[in-house]
Amino acid sequence: MNWDPLILTFKLAFVTTVILFVLSIPLANWLAHSRSRIKPLIETLVSMPLVLPPTVLGFYFLVAFSPGNAFGSWLNDWLGLRLVFSFPGLVIASVLYSLPFMVHPIQSGLSGIPASIREASYVMGRSRLDTLLRVLLPNIKPSILTGIVLAFAHTVGEFGVVLMIGGSIPGETRVASIAIYDEVEALNYASANFYSAVLFIITFCVLLLVYLVNGGYLKRFWR
Repeated sequence: MNWDPLILTFKLAFVTTVILFVLSIPLANWLAHSRSRIKPLIETLVSMPLVLPPTVLGFYFLVAFSPGNAFGSWLNDWLGLRLVFSFPGLVIASVLYSLPFMVHPIQSGLSGIPASIREASYVMGRSRLDTLLRVLLPNIKPSILTGIVLAFAHTVGEFGVVLMIGGSIPGETRVASIAIYDEVEALNYASANFYSAVLFIITFCVLLLVYLVNGGYLKRFWR
């Protein structure tokens, strides 16, 4: 059995989740506390992948990153980046498509912290960055864990976006979801079942662990 699609899938999910974590912390913090007039616009843009068909985003990524397009040509000629049908292209598309799954839980957690805690931290002389890193984030560990797991699991299950921007190149863009589709088309149901079963078991176990941790069941078990 070829394990490459599964390895590539979890590599993509890991890289995407790490990038999303770094990007989502400041973005979620801004959304949770900002009173800017453009906040509804930013929230709308962040949330659009939740309702927009994946093929729509994939199509526009394909058009934007194509060497035949001005932007894609600039990326290729000046930066040496070929994003269409490549792993870096999958990462960028996955980051944008999975963004709300990381941002929303963290934003919700930060919004639930009383303003008095932030104000007390400022009175004690802590900067905004120090307050975020040492005061706010430690108080929303369950929200952070939820965001990480949801972003990872969502990336593992992507199909429409990765198919449009990456195609099905073995060892480079043929992730497990694409491999399942290819195997079903070829009537190789045994291979399709293998990939499907591995993804089902892993995602189930990861989500179950999150619910156990956030619900405090593990602490009760070890007592």
